[in-house]
Amino acid sequence: MNRLADATSPYLQQHADNPVDWWPWSPEAFEEARRRDVPVLLSVGYASCHWCHVMARESFADEATAAELNAGFVSIKVDREERPDVDAVYMEAVQAATGQGGWPMTVFLTPDAEPFYFGTYFPPRPRGGMPSFRQVLQGVAAAWADRRGEVAEVAARVAADLAGRTLGAPGGGAPGAAEVHGALLELTKEFDAVRGGFGGAPKFPQPMVLEFLLRHHARTGSAAALEMVQATCEAMARGGIYDQLGGGFARYSVDAEWVVPHFEKMLYDNALLARVYAHLWRATGSELARRVALETADFLVRELRTEEGGFASALDADSDRPDGGGHAEGAYYVWTPGELRQVLGAEDAALAGTYYGVPGAPAAATFEEGASVLQLPDTGTPFDAGRNASVRERLTAARAERPRPFRDDKVVTAWNGLAIAALAEIGAYFDRPDLVDAAVAAADLLVRVHMTDGAGGPGTVARLVRTSRGGAAGGNAGVLEDYGDVAEGFLTLTAVTGEGTWLHLAGLLLDTVLDRFRGEGGTLYDTADDAEQLIRRPQDPTDNPTPSGWTASAAALLSYAAYTGSERHREAAGQALGIVAKLGPRAPRFVGWGLAAAEAALDGPREVAVVGTPDDPRRAELHRTALLSPAPGAVIAIGPPSGTDEAPEAAATTGPTAVLPGDPDAVPLLADRPLVDGAPAAYVCRHFVCAAPVTGPEELRAQLAPAAPPHG
Repeated sequence: MNRLADATSPYLQQHADNPVDWWPWSPEAFEEARRRDVPVLLSVGYASCHWCHVMARESFADEATAAELNAGFVSIKVDREERPDVDAVYMEAVQAATGQGGWPMTVFLTPDAEPFYFGTYFPPRPRGGMPSFRQVLQGVAAAWADRRGEVAEVAARVAADLAGRTLGAPGGGAPGAAEVHGALLELTKEFDAVRGGFGGAPKFPQPMVLEFLLRHHARTGSAAALEMVQATCEAMARGGIYDQLGGGFARYSVDAEWVVPHFEKMLYDNALLARVYAHLWRATGSELARRVALETADFLVRELRTEEGGFASALDADSDRPDGGGHAEGAYYVWTPGELRQVLGAEDAALAGTYYGVPGAPAAATFEEGASVLQLPDTGTPFDAGRNASVRERLTAARAERPRPFRDDKVVTAWNGLAIAALAEIGAYFDRPDLVDAAVAAADLLVRVHMTDGAGGPGTVARLVRTSRGGAAGGNAGVLEDYGDVAEGFLTLTAVTGEGTWLHLAGLLLDTVLDRFRGEGGTLYDTADDAEQLIRRPQDPTDNPTPSGWTASAAALLSYAAYTGSERHREAAGQALGIVAKLGPRAPRFVGWGLAAAEAALDGPREVAVVGTPDDPRRAELHRTALLSPAPGAVIAIGPPSGTDEAPEAAATTGPTAVLPGDPDAVPLLADRPLVDGAPAAYVCRHFVCAAPVTGPEELRAQLAPAAPPHG
């Protein structure tokens, strides 16, 4: 048992029984390296990472390798999901030095935390041009002992290069129509018109890009933008990347056809993609999009929800084989023809093989050892719906008896913010109040456990921790994406529930962004100005699998300004989006969320205030009409008309338990909005100009229709 036994991270706890004398990231670890005059091994990974597990089994569980590490190094293990700042700084160094990156990340540092040797996975024996891990250890130890001056020079040069990479103020403000259209044209070049998606293998879902394209279509009527989304979403929903039995998406496809996934299922992918499919349904009425949105939302609640009401980070790619033949990637999800026959019988197994794309011949299997990933190929063959439902039900029940993948049950603040936004909207769109309740419960957990000080009263500052587990807050400070994504979730709850307290809490978080994460000229940093100082203060405006903290915060600032009329927040949003104007036309796949925010800015965003008494169905109809409008980034407030003494009716059921609900004027957008001739009314404003109030859904739809002429 090493120093990781008491860690809150499941990933670190997985290494607690290693013979390696692991340290968590801490000043004490680097002090120990100075005392012993040895280099530091920094190993970064996460619990659902397949190759992290492989390297752990091959090297970190090996007694001889561990003895070498313990004798010549101080070994530090980091969960990248708990410490994205540490991961970002050293991954930048790895990518600069090797031209690629990934996990497990393996970096050797001086006792001053300066990196000098870089890699990712190393095998136990030399393979494919890669040295073995023990060869790497021996080479680093020899360089440290015999060429210390050279090592120090390399480390200092790398550290200086990283420190000098701070982004200056981009200037110029948010992208205009020309830059956004340029981004669309670049995406059409990268689009795979045959198989959907962008780029080749491995192929990632790119939900932020899909959101941008949906918003661009909504604002301009662009057929090309919508066609790219429709083709991609259908290909993914029919492919192996989507779990055809249980719903939910795997991390990515190892091929360009969406057939074989990398099997881990991440909270963030599923939250983002559920929302994309819901928005595609909103734009087109697609039944496939509706089904996938709801199935993915149900997967989130069924498989990832924790006892405390939050959402766990991920399900592992690996699990034990059903036949007891050891641990393997994808074992929970793949099927052989024999396994289908065992569960279904010969006749229904043949049907399932055709319906789910499982070849009868082992040589034609889509995965390994004669097994295949279930897909939903478009064969053109009519199938009996009732029989298909029976097949799916029996396969699902049989799969439930298999050993389940490990669940990383830590609750990551940012990713829960994404889940809150998705579940709140899907619940509202499809009349699923249970999903809205799940979103509210997760938000309540964030307020009670992850959020400190800010709920206390006037003048306090809202701070977030990065994670919790078992209802106990972790010890790591929240980073920029935590603030931006949680603000997005709270703002979505404002629109869906009408409870102004969520707007108030979002404002507290965004004020912290402006006070602690902002640099000169409106640039943003990933860590607060009072956070632990690393060799570089991380700063990255580009999306990874999730929206960058930079653009997530910019989008939330824009929405908050629309709700409140705050010029400070709108100006900050425009300054932050300046970088998107530079990057969008050249690298749109890496700033999809920023481009989506730019679409909202170009469209206004629309500000919709719906007023009426809570029990009046006409108000509910206006509210639903507003929610179902695809107007990019539209903000929606609902409440009693001005001039009444009614309290916010949603507070008793949807407000967070950790703070008192606000007063009826907590949402400034509702101020001075009376009934019209005694009837509920909707008020629509855009770019500081308000249309006449309307009382009917059709009139409201007309006011929320695209304001720009269609093109492209």
